[in-house]
Amino acid sequence: MPNFTIHDFLRKKKEGKKIIMLTAYDYPFARIVDEAGVDAILVGDSLGMVVQGLENTLPVTMDEMIYHTKMVTRAVKDAMVLGDMPFMSYQTGISEAVKNAGRFLKEAGASAVKIEGGAEIAEHIRALTKSDIPVMAHIGLTPQSVHRMGGYKVQGKTEVAAKKLIEEAHIVEDAGAFSLLLEAIPISLAKKITEELSIPTIGIGAGPHCDGQILVLHDVIGLFERFVPKFVKQYANLKEESLKAIKIYREEIEKGIFPSRDQSFK
Repeated sequence: MPNFTIHDFLRKKKEGKKIIMLTAYDYPFARIVDEAGVDAILVGDSLGMVVQGLENTLPVTMDEMIYHTKMVTRAVKDAMVLGDMPFMSYQTGISEAVKNAGRFLKEAGASAVKIEGGAEIAEHIRALTKSDIPVMAHIGLTPQSVHRMGGYKVQGKTEVAAKKLIEEAHIVEDAGAFSLLLEAIPISLAKKITEELSIPTIGIGAGPHCDGQILVLHDVIGLFERFVPKFVKQYANLKEESLKAIKIYREEIEKGIFPSRDQSFK
């Protein structure tokens, strides 16, 4: 069992301490993220874009999510691991949602799930929590709704839209979510929601007033170049470092430098 649990999410909010989250999708990076001391790791369906090279998250399947979550939980010792409910794993009905969410805990070893949506999935959240499956809700920009939203756009910019998001935040809290992810919404709106809720908010493109923050790992370390959202801060450029190393490897083979006697058996 991880050292960080849903009770620590709530404790940190009460104590005014920030919750640190990051995504991971495989064993090597999950080990690194865990060793770095983050509180929780989300195995996001963003893997469709940053690992599989897809245009969006919609094609990602439950089996693929279970596969990647297994690798992450196998690597992690301290951080809490959440599995991201992929498109059509819960939209078809509450019983299907419970079944698929249960797979994250039963088969993949996750401690909770994340699910996109507001009022329309309130009953799903109730059913999941009644089945002892902790739920992180997700409102604002919800990538699985990319076609309905007309692209990856900031949400809650008008007074009407902001009011709706505030209402949905309270609805998912009342339904039993232990935390709420706020994506791509104005800073003032995120602050208001955070102050009104008793459960912690996790921001991604929602400003500094949320109770915690999350980013996609590949954005943080410079391994995804197709586009860089405004809310991303890149802390390293592993793409350039990797390219440099592999070019040197190629050149050393061409010149007969590698392998040398040091890399050879006697």
